[in-house]
Amino acid sequence: MSGAIEARLRQQLGTFELSVDLQWPDSGVTVLFGPSGCGKTTLLRCVAGLQRAQGRLVVGGETWQDDAQGVFVPPHRRPIGYVFQDANLFPHLDVRRNLEFGLRRTPPAMRRIGWEQALQLLGIGELLGRLPGGLSGGERQRVAMARALLCSPRLLLMDEPLAALDAPRKKEILPYLERLHRELTLPVLYVSHAADEVARLADHLVVMAAGRALASGPIGAILARLDLPIRLGDEAGVVLQGKVGARDDFWHLARIELDAGSLWVRDAGLAPGAAARVRVLARDVSIACREPVGSSISNILPAVVEDFGDDEHPALVLVRLRCGSQSLLARLTRRSRHELELVPGMAVLAQIKAVALLS
Repeated sequence: MSGAIEARLRQQLGTFELSVDLQWPDSGVTVLFGPSGCGKTTLLRCVAGLQRAQGRLVVGGETWQDDAQGVFVPPHRRPIGYVFQDANLFPHLDVRRNLEFGLRRTPPAMRRIGWEQALQLLGIGELLGRLPGGLSGGERQRVAMARALLCSPRLLLMDEPLAALDAPRKKEILPYLERLHRELTLPVLYVSHAADEVARLADHLVVMAAGRALASGPIGAILARLDLPIRLGDEAGVVLQGKVGARDDFWHLARIELDAGSLWVRDAGLAPGAAARVRVLARDVSIACREPVGSSISNILPAVVEDFGDDEHPALVLVRLRCGSQSLLARLTRRSRHELELVPGMAVLAQIKAVALLS
């Protein structure tokens, strides 16, 4: 893989063993996804050098660890930023001095992210004189992210940074994470077990279970696989990549162009031609064998049945559909599958009841 980060690491922790052989892009957001206890944070800490694993780690062409060659770059010499579940700010220092701590880690000649840029990206300019104890949970995490960025890292590590936040604070901070995603070329390795975070942030997805990486690849391809133990229930679905084709000011809608057709979504103000990603849940996709008449569902894409997979309830089945170069998932009852006589290779119409524009 060109421009890849390579990690071949093994660590034994009592009865738990981490054993991964992975490559992921050194750009965009790569999410380590899986249930609690599957090894996501352990892998993150091994990449940071905070836990010593055996093996080899190469980041941006630079070897940080190679046991065969006797190479191990200690944590303080690895150009990383690390954001924990808890912001871990110094409680006796105000926001400005917490940020200066991160800034001082990097010599001026090597600083790639400036003071004003970090303040603007995280929206924390008005917090500089306040102590951490007077900040909300979301504000503390934004300060922690800014401090990590001011280290000018070559790799940003984020360990479930939203896990300790309630729903309103999480909703508040997600747009800032999306902004970092859009405006920085910095590669991010992000730990999560929340499907909504994965859908909104991930470019590349690594699915983990029991210390192993079960699959690794672009988010659209991985979420559409039916052979992985990703049991998301009502959150099962895919992320589609497209661009804004037009905006309808009268109905407050935007048309998202895909290679298989287009989808109308609520207008979020994106300009025509802008890249857009949309999330389509399996529960919001139905299948028709002929053009529907008199339906309120206006988003319809031509599709081909690819495969079937078990859902969480025995009455239901997941159907993977190919729409151009991308995939959809549809959740049907097994009775509906039988009555429609669905088989792989069959041409159908995917009726999409709801689409969430993510960015």
